Amino acid sequence: MAKRTPDQTPSDASAETDAAVSPPADEKLQKVLARAGCGSRREMERAIVAGDVSVNDRTATLGDRVSEKDKITLRGKPVSAQKDTSKRRVILYNKPEGEICSRQDPEGRRTVYQALPKISGERWISVGRLDFNTSGLLLFTNDGDLANKLMHPSSVIDREYLVRIQGEVDDDMRKRLLEGVLLEDGVARFTDIVDGAGESRNRWFYCVVMEGRNREVRRLWESQGVRVSRLKRVRYGNIFIPSHVRVGQWLELDYREIADLCQTAGLETERVAKPKSSREAATLRERHERKLRAGKGRKPPRLKKAPPKKPRR
Repeated sequence: MAKRTPDQTPSDASAETDAAVSPPADEKLQKVLARAGCGSRREMERAIVAGDVSVNDRTATLGDRVSEKDKITLRGKPVSAQKDTSKRRVILYNKPEGEICSRQDPEGRRTVYQALPKISGERWISVGRLDFNTSGLLLFTNDGDLANKLMHPSSVIDREYLVRIQGEVDDDMRKRLLEGVLLEDGVARFTDIVDGAGESRNRWFYCVVMEGRNREVRRLWESQGVRVSRLKRVRYGNIFIPSHVRVGQWLELDYREIADLCQTAGLETERVAKPKSSREAATLRERHERKLRAGKGRKPPRLKKAPPKKPRR
């Protein structure tokens, strides 16, 4: 892995495309619903099992396949089976510590969805998660099919993290972490570990994993008897956090970046349509980026300091 910094900008796609390819004659119902932005595939499978989906006025069952000609409804609302890649959207969010990746929290903590722009008639679907104390890059899309591809282990997409370690890290430890460590959910490993800043027993490292297991990076390091004091995701596949997108801010990817992301996810046979309003979209993005560079937009929550203790008499 070549050394990279978390401030690198997302790469442009290698080529521009201008038309969408028609979908197969029929597809799995949950896949069509996810692609339409109704939720993730798992969420749609649960909706089908619950009887919330109908096809041609008949209650759907798990395993049903549909085509563009079928009439699909979810909880009484019509859903289009047509594939229109020009409406596919992806945003990058620089998550601060202290936010959770759920739509609602019983404890009343702030969620990442509260910081995202509104999307009419659809919902943002998170591409993976970061835990409460982890910051950095999160991707969201209105296309459940793309989200599923980006998260699925078969796509083999690497995730790069910047981590601060408290404790002694020697060559033998690095070797174990690269060869594989048995955790409670199976063997896990880093595919690369690169030195960052710092020295002695408080050092930064860039490390890469190919899966999205729960707290995998923390558990790998902690299995070696060291402590993770800071953790930030700086890259997901080919996408980096641009330097002007500060903590707590978001940026929408343009269609070239989305096309490149689709190729990374293994959708290289699918041509991404250039939106008709590309000039308007480019103008809106430029305006939004100017606001980000000017420091405008939501700032991360500040932790409240405890009041000073009163001196004892």
